[in-house]
Amino acid sequence: MAAVTFCRVTGVRPMSRSQVTTLVTRLPIVLQQREIHHALIPHGRPGRSASSGIVATVFGSSGFLGRYVVNGLGKIGSQVILPHRCDPYDIKHLRPMGDLGQLIFMEWNSKDNKDATRKLLENSNVVINLIGKEWETKNFSFEDVFVNIPRELALLAHEAGVEKFIHMSHLNADMKSPSKYLRNKAVGEEAVREVFPDAIIMKPSEIYGREDRFFNHYANMRWFGGVPLISFGKKTVKQPVYVVDVAKAIVKAIQDPDSNGKTYALVGPNRYLLHDLVEYIFSVAHRPFLPYPMPRPLYRMVARLFEINPFEPWITRDKIDRFHTTDKKLSDLPGLEDLGIVPTPVEQKAIEVLRRHRKYRWLAANLEEAKHANTVNY
Repeated sequence: MAAVTFCRVTGVRPMSRSQVTTLVTRLPIVLQQREIHHALIPHGRPGRSASSGIVATVFGSSGFLGRYVVNGLGKIGSQVILPHRCDPYDIKHLRPMGDLGQLIFMEWNSKDNKDATRKLLENSNVVINLIGKEWETKNFSFEDVFVNIPRELALLAHEAGVEKFIHMSHLNADMKSPSKYLRNKAVGEEAVREVFPDAIIMKPSEIYGREDRFFNHYANMRWFGGVPLISFGKKTVKQPVYVVDVAKAIVKAIQDPDSNGKTYALVGPNRYLLHDLVEYIFSVAHRPFLPYPMPRPLYRMVARLFEINPFEPWITRDKIDRFHTTDKKLSDLPGLEDLGIVPTPVEQKAIEVLRRHRKYRWLAANLEEAKHANTVNY
């Protein structure tokens, strides 16, 4: 006979095991059949453990901009395929940016056969091309990096039925530019549009951030005793954009259903003379600013000596032409504001880049102590 006990808290007499079994077998069980779209079913917690429905293949993820784009995609719970040809240790910083199993690393070389590339795209609905190089090598010319590879990726993405193809260009891309880098960027835009008409093209100005080659480049010029500038940098106007803003723009363009086929001009909120911008860089770093004019032919001759270096060249002739090209004002193109992003001013984020260039006595100095850069409207 089953034992009978009383609950000390409520005084309610519990049921025996046999009584519970009898009650359960007599109750009718109704299974509800509901037709619910899979998108309405929650997939884990919000954030990196969520499921955004985005499966993106990001080419060039090991670069400067790539880490911010991967982090932005991982933050909303996207699955990201990361082709790479570098050492695994060079991309280990990307691993914490997504939930377990959401980041897929695959070895890939653009010179491989097309089947290897098709395998990277077969399950993706978004493809992002961030492949870039600031100098030419014997294996990869600017034409290879900015024209041939993007054209092939866009063609294969179109054949695979990819919904969105995002191509990274440059604000000053122009067929008539003195910079070979910018000329090939312009050709690459047309090549991508030709094979993938609905491609989304991003045209950022010079991008600055902690790992950039713009602010850090000029800050490191202190080791050469001064900063050589063509015409003192007073004939060149720059409008740099923050790297996080560019990464956010790419993610927003993926989420925007009306972004297909558009070209975005991504720039910062203010325009500066190159001279004033470099002066501000040295002011934030608390370093003496010693500019001196250098004729373009002589500057290019010096750069040629650095190009002979078998390692990464500190300066190239093409980089001189690119940095001394005035940023265009493409007001007819949509920008950061059209994607719901407020552009970040240089004065707010420059300290993140330039604190490492300070001497120990100035490490904790307030940013307000630096002389502000003058802005221009032309």
